[in-house]
Amino acid sequence: MSRHSKWSKIKHQKGAEDAKRGALFTRLAKAIMLAAREGGSGDPKMNFKLRLAIDQARVANLPKENVERAIQKGLGSSAEGATIERAQYEGFLPGGAAIIIDSLTDNKNRTSGVIKHLLGKYGGNLGGPNSVLRMFEKRGVIKIKNEKLKMKNEKERITLLAIESGAEDIGEEGEEDDELTIYTKPENLQTLKDGLEKENINLDYTEIELLPKEKLDVQGLSLKKDIENLLNELDDNEEINNYYTNLGEF
Repeated sequence: MSRHSKWSKIKHQKGAEDAKRGALFTRLAKAIMLAAREGGSGDPKMNFKLRLAIDQARVANLPKENVERAIQKGLGSSAEGATIERAQYEGFLPGGAAIIIDSLTDNKNRTSGVIKHLLGKYGGNLGGPNSVLRMFEKRGVIKIKNEKLKMKNEKERITLLAIESGAEDIGEEGEEDDELTIYTKPENLQTLKDGLEKENINLDYTEIELLPKEKLDVQGLSLKKDIENLLNELDDNEEINNYYTNLGEF
């Protein structure tokens, strides 16, 4: 097991039961609201953050009317869109692995309490600002998952196109035969995305993530079970937009 990003969360919950799917839809709608508000535009061509949020909503099959409603809320048609804020929390999982949790919330104090409770419930703890942030670095991440990647030379073709468009690394870890991961500097992400889409390559996920500089292997079945249960609860919480860990493979 190695879940440490929204891509994992979207794949995990796309086919899940209604309650989990509802939590995912709520998170995606909040991300669209905030992106529209922060970017000052409801046009994804003029607002790259909004474009990324809408792309992820499409992957998760968020209905179009939900997307449009979230954009309008973000632009000020309701009080809800104006009260959503970003909040970031740092802490430690059972066994000492680091975790950074990104939240979209209308009440930071409430969310802080919920996260502190969840971490403590499984033997982790909440840390202070910059307690683990130094263990991570920002990277632009693009995921492509397509049966065509199994075809001869297809991965090589996309890899070359990605490098020409500003990619730094390709598929560093654990990709399946039909999946490719591309990494770049955050400031180059839009150029890379545009370059690949110009060649009619469908991208499943595009985001700026916090990737661990080094990974920590946690030993012990009980610790691993506690971590898995904790991450599952974070997945199910509609206020948790994303989380990043430095966990190695289980």
